[in-house]
Amino acid sequence: MTKEIADKYEKLKSILSAYGSLAVAFSGGVDSTFLLVTAKEVLGENLIAVTARIQSMPEAERDAAASFCEKESIRLLTVDFDELSIPGFAGNPPNRCYICKRAIFTILRECAGKEGFRIVAEGSNADDTSDYRPGMQALSELGIKSPLLEAGLTKGEIRLLSREMNLPTWNQPSKACLSSRFAYGETITKEKLRMVDEAESYLSEFGIAQLRVRMHANDLARIEVLPEDFETVTYHRSEIDRKFRELGFRYVSLDLKGFRSGSMNEALGDSSQRK
Repeated sequence: MTKEIADKYEKLKSILSAYGSLAVAFSGGVDSTFLLVTAKEVLGENLIAVTARIQSMPEAERDAAASFCEKESIRLLTVDFDELSIPGFAGNPPNRCYICKRAIFTILRECAGKEGFRIVAEGSNADDTSDYRPGMQALSELGIKSPLLEAGLTKGEIRLLSREMNLPTWNQPSKACLSSRFAYGETITKEKLRMVDEAESYLSEFGIAQLRVRMHANDLARIEVLPEDFETVTYHRSEIDRKFRELGFRYVSLDLKGFRSGSMNEALGDSSQRK
């Protein structure tokens, strides 16, 4: 570990210590897992994890988050929430993430407050400022803390620290809620979320770790994988096409640019600067 990373880590612990007590919004991903474990080290029993069980969260991730908290003896407060019922969400406008985070974190903050935890933190990191993320505005408006971002920790640094802490998530592929798989303006439904979730689970069976199945108009599936996994997809193309059609997709394509986070934002152009 370099001195720069060590200094950032110490800064993070100092930030957490100043909170006194904390509720961590926990998804089970790389960032929130690292934040939760570090907060436990600093705050001990003055800590809880909070999570919203939403339609856009794959079932496997929900179960993994609960199992991790049980293993680490961290109290987990779970709230069931149907984000599809939020006015404006299902239409999937460019500020969908703002609409969703505003509603979900309002509820998480209220639930944490009832348990005596007035501060809620989430796992955004320093790299998250480089893309269009309207949800960050909602977090700011609600007073949600982002200690990893405040400490200046990047995704790569969090992975390195997670590996040194023997966290099982240190090399876990980057994740995002299933609603990010839909082209802006494409209506999000429970059925479409199921299609995307099952399609990605199927592809992972071929040993592909980092992937996305993006959904466009006319039931088009656009598969994003790393370039080194192109051969795997093309080799199994007949099986994949058949499975995807069984799931409800009409067309199946492979994106030759490969996997990249936030690729749906490419369609926004200059408008991606809008908040």
